[in-house]
Amino acid sequence: MPTPIGSWLLPLIIILVAFGPVSTDLYLPSLPRLAEVFNAPSAAVQLTLSVFLAGFACGMLAYGPLSDRFGRRPVLMGGILLFVLASLACLAAPSIEWLITGRFLQALGAAAGPVLGRAVVRDVYGPNQAAQALSYIALAMALAPAVGPVLGGVVTQAFDWWANFLLLLLFGLVALAGVIFFLPETNRYPDPSATEVARLFSNYRRLLASREYLGFVVVVGAGYGGIFSFISGSSFALIGGLGLSPLAYGFSFAGAILGYMIGSFASARLYARFRLENLIAFGGLSMLLGGASGTLLSLGGIQTVAAVVLPASLVFLGCGLIMPNGQAGALRPYPRLAGSASALLGFLQMGSAALLGIAVGHFQDGTPTAMMVSMLLASLVAVAARFLLLAPTVTYGMEDPKEEETFE
Repeated sequence: MPTPIGSWLLPLIIILVAFGPVSTDLYLPSLPRLAEVFNAPSAAVQLTLSVFLAGFACGMLAYGPLSDRFGRRPVLMGGILLFVLASLACLAAPSIEWLITGRFLQALGAAAGPVLGRAVVRDVYGPNQAAQALSYIALAMALAPAVGPVLGGVVTQAFDWWANFLLLLLFGLVALAGVIFFLPETNRYPDPSATEVARLFSNYRRLLASREYLGFVVVVGAGYGGIFSFISGSSFALIGGLGLSPLAYGFSFAGAILGYMIGSFASARLYARFRLENLIAFGGLSMLLGGASGTLLSLGGIQTVAAVVLPASLVFLGCGLIMPNGQAGALRPYPRLAGSASALLGFLQMGSAALLGIAVGHFQDGTPTAMMVSMLLASLVAVAARFLLLAPTVTYGMEDPKEEETFE
């Protein structure tokens, strides 16, 4: 039986929310090795990332309504169990096709962690405590992509590609044990109608009819697309093209992630002084500077570690400004549709990033060019969405809007 809610809850939620970045970033240093082991082209290996995002996006749409109807605990346990079984399948994969299928199933299970982890926060904490809890979770989410590739580089060099999936299997087992023994049911008001398809699609249609919501969704999707372009192509460019070891690659990746941490910190400090739209504009310009400089350097034949990491860190800094403010702007007008609005935002964010990742893999030639061009395109979309779709009346910081739109 689970114990009553206590000080263990926040660490458990951090573990749950970390399913996404841990599952994508840990094995990045082993991508070139996967191409060797399975005798597969880089585009096929990159699909192990893109199909993960596609599965993650689909799972995000499903877990919220399911947990609203059946409770957080059973849905979480089912999702994590699927993740564990899929991790075992990845660990034993005899071919790249098997691994791609396993990654899709792994993502379907992993999506339960962040979706329901945040739902538990809403269930348990009051408004002020929830904001504090989510700030700690955000910090952990910023650190995970910096630590994951370094750890993945260590285990890839010490063992081989399969060791990363063994770690993911163990991570899933720890999370499953935490939910079974330490997480009581927190949904005190199950909604039998939460999974009605007509109701869900009606909410999604109304959200997409809002120009402001659509603008924020495009901005967030472009921001994450810039990040995922680097995630998709950096190991092939830095390990395959420039000859870095998996461990050195992990530290280079952490250097780029530092830009995101700086952007996130700046956003947290500046959100009370600047409009959301202004912070998003600053972020878009930073992304544009990084994407343009990286593309020009690569096309000009200057292909060094610094010429990859420094422009990427500018793109990541811009994403650190764009993503939290874009997410806040998308969700704020819909207090009664927060779950649906968040799920749709996540689905479209992950889906757009998956498409960019597939494009990077398709045009990958062992140089940073395809990755840099993809980041440049993402930055152009972010800047265009900010100035063409978002009205100049977005509220300041954390102030409540004067009028909130709600749906039945």
